Amino acid sequence: MSAQVRTPRLEIEYCTRCKWLPRATWMAQELLTTFEAELGEVALIPSTGGVFEVRVDGEVVWSRKSDAAFTDAADIKKLVRDRIAPDRPLGHSDRRP
Repeated sequence: MSAQVRTPRLEIEYCTRCKWLPRATWMAQELLTTFEAELGEVALIPSTGGVFEVRVDGEVVWSRKSDAAFTDAADIKKLVRDRIAPDRPLGHSDRRP
């Protein structure tokens, strides 16, 4: 039996030296909870060099490299939503004060 990869595939690459595993697992949980019906799989990818990237099907949707500070989960959820389910409302995450 061959393993079938379901799409979309969400990847979170994180720096092990920076101890960002807890942040990566928390973000994975947030995204899985929000997009449980839309995501095919989520992968955590250990790396080094200060990297923290969120990718959908290999395309970077958010990177700490281009945004020196971490953004909040709501912003990343919007970026992922825009890629995998653009018509899906996110409730309170879509509202801004």
